Amino acid sequence: MKKNLHDLPLARVKEDSIIEISFTLSLLDGTLVDKTEEAELLKLTIGDGQFIKNLEDLFIGLEEGTKAKFNLASEQAYGQPDMTNIQTMKEAEFPKNMELVKGNIVEFNLPTGNQVLGTIYDLVSDQVLVDFNHPLAGKSIIFEFKIEKIFT
Repeated sequence: MKKNLHDLPLARVKEDSIIEISFTLSLLDGTLVDKTEEAELLKLTIGDGQFIKNLEDLFIGLEEGTKAKFNLASEQAYGQPDMTNIQTMKEAEFPKNMELVKGNIVEFNLPTGNQVLGTIYDLVSDQVLVDFNHPLAGKSIIFEFKIEKIFT
């Protein structure tokens, strides 16, 4: 018997698949954190670290076209804040024209050439406390997505 195209199984996401997704990431109170725009998709390779592992694991085994919505506790998403990731720096280490305000996110260049984000946690005298935890650490999230395309 001849099979038609509709009888073939859909591609499934594997541990090293390259996929395109549309997504929305928000906090439980509805605050939008990030999303793909209507004409834009996010292309990612599972396992390359572009997404945190717990979010990538949600894709494994799903078929192309799958839509899903997950409510993730902070431990399942970006984890809990680690107080050892709050570092004290001298105000003089920052550019003079930079406005140092509690809650502002600052980009730091590492000796390796990579960049890391830190949030100004507090200002005490001439000291700046910088929180290098992920900004979503300690927060529960809603991750809604659609697997638009599976390449491999």
